[in-house]
Parts: sequence; structure tokens; C-alpha cells
Amino acid sequence: MEVHAITRNVRMSAQKMREVVRQIQGLPAQQAAAVLAVVPRKSARLVAKTLKSALANAEDLKTHKAEYNSLDTASLVVKEALAQTATTMKRFIPKARGSAGPILKRNCHIKIVLSDE
Repeated sequence: MEVHAITRNVRMSAQKMREVVRQIQGLPAQQAAAVLAVVPRKSARLVAKTLKSALANAEDLKTHKAEYNSLDTASLVVKEALAQTATTMKRFIPKARGSAGPILKRNCHIKIVLSDE
């Protein structure tokens, strides 16, 4: 069985987020949460929040859906962890001689898929 959680439009570039997301891929969910707790980055806190949401989704499915009763939340593994680009906010800053320079404020989506297989 697979359970997933998605956090959309996080105000951080996907490139920075991917450095943390790659560290937890393939780990058991509890171990991944422990790894994220000691990583001193903003992206680690956001990924940990998404992982916690995925675990809560698994608990909720286990209690409310009959076909998920056999789901063991202790044996869940991070099957897939992605950081994909989202819409970029485009801003401009004044430059010399009346011109303008672009500023790209990047966003990303975090997707975590847990599986017991």
C-alpha cells in the first residue's frame, strides 16, 4: 500500500530542497524523521513537516478505510521523495541608466510517497 503527502508552493528553490530530499530516499520513515531532525537547514524542516503529514495520512487511512487495516505504520519506507519546481515569481530591481534587472523568486512542491512493500 502507498500513502503520499504533497506540500505545494514552498518558498524555496527546488535545487536547495533536493539536497535534503535525496538524503531520506529509501530510508524507513522513522529513521528519515530522525535524519531530518539533525540536518541544520530550513529545507529539512519543511521536508520533515511533509513526512509527518504522510505518516498522519497513513494513520488516518488505517483507522477509516477497511482495505488499509493491514497497513503497519512502523514498517513504512520512503519509496519516493521529490522536490519539483513550481511557479516562479518574477520581480524587478532598478539598475543604472533607467534599466531594470530581473529577480526570480523560485518556489517548489515537495512530494513524499511512503510504502510498506
